[in-house]
Amino acid sequence: MKIRGAVLDRIGAPPRYAESKPLTIVDLELEPPGDGELLVRIEAAGLCHSDLSVVNGSRVRPVPMLLGHEAAGIVERVGAGVDDVAVGQRIVMTFLPRCGECSACATDGLAPCIPGSAANGEGVLLAGGTRLSIDGGPVLHHLGVSAFATHAVVDRRSVVAVDDDVPPVVASLLGCAVLTGGGAVLNAGQPRPGDTVAVVGMGGVGMAALLTALAHDDVEVIAVDQLPDKLARATELGAHAAVTPEQSGGLKARIVIEAAGHPAALETAIALTAPGGRTVTVGLPHPDARITLSPLGFVAEGRSLIGSYLGSAVPARDIPRFVAMWRAGRLPVESLVSATIGLDQINEGMDQLADGHAVRQIIDFD
Repeated sequence: MKIRGAVLDRIGAPPRYAESKPLTIVDLELEPPGDGELLVRIEAAGLCHSDLSVVNGSRVRPVPMLLGHEAAGIVERVGAGVDDVAVGQRIVMTFLPRCGECSACATDGLAPCIPGSAANGEGVLLAGGTRLSIDGGPVLHHLGVSAFATHAVVDRRSVVAVDDDVPPVVASLLGCAVLTGGGAVLNAGQPRPGDTVAVVGMGGVGMAALLTALAHDDVEVIAVDQLPDKLARATELGAHAAVTPEQSGGLKARIVIEAAGHPAALETAIALTAPGGRTVTVGLPHPDARITLSPLGFVAEGRSLIGSYLGSAVPARDIPRFVAMWRAGRLPVESLVSATIGLDQINEGMDQLADGHAVRQIIDFD
């Protein structure tokens, strides 16, 4: 079938992206779903720094690639062997499929799926190969999703079904921002009553971590960011304190979530971590990035540094947890949306991400 989507065919185009236009809106051919796969009509897709990192070359991926990894949609067709998802159901797409059989999948979310990670690196679906093409030439998949398009074919193991009462915008954000930021709080941080939780980096993932921490009773939450508008927004959402890194001296938290993907942010997060505390890093810096730290503090103060990919989450377990929190009014996921745009505005949206102004921009396909 014919679809329309945003394809990246060159990496490292210069900003401003509104002028250099690294993403081109084109017509593509999409093959029908194979065994264990689904055809999904995209309803809403979020713009994330993980998309920008492919555009600017911080995360090198093969091209041409149809980008987008945070989305929700309606199932329009199911492949052979799929009997637990029906046509017409709304699904949340997640950017790391889990095979359920490898040694990493046995870690309860601690380690990313080995075959899923390999498929993501190659730009193919979990079963292998691509389902996208232009004029007979293959176009690669972004993290098994490729959601910046009207439709997608995805592996069943890349989605979680949700009920109709979960709006498309909320459902889309559950698959990356909330799963990554909120999952880091629930699964790696594990706050207890009386804890202080600090979040460094108030983008979409950081704001989701902030909201998830605030959903806990008797937990003090500190927001840390360079930008005054981000700190103001964090305060509006309920942060008990909102400071710049320069103002954070003397503050300590038992759990610190680093969500900026920058070495200076991780150094700030480590400095904020109290004795006996946990620094949880979810940001994805450039592969060449390095930090300077003294290991003595980790030993002498009993602190730990934890890497958390996809929020150390098992999507089938954790997305229903977040849906329940949203239904109960404890997790206002809608508040993460900073703008709604059309697919043809995607390059301008990347500029907003690069400038640091956006929390979550949503492409509304309906």
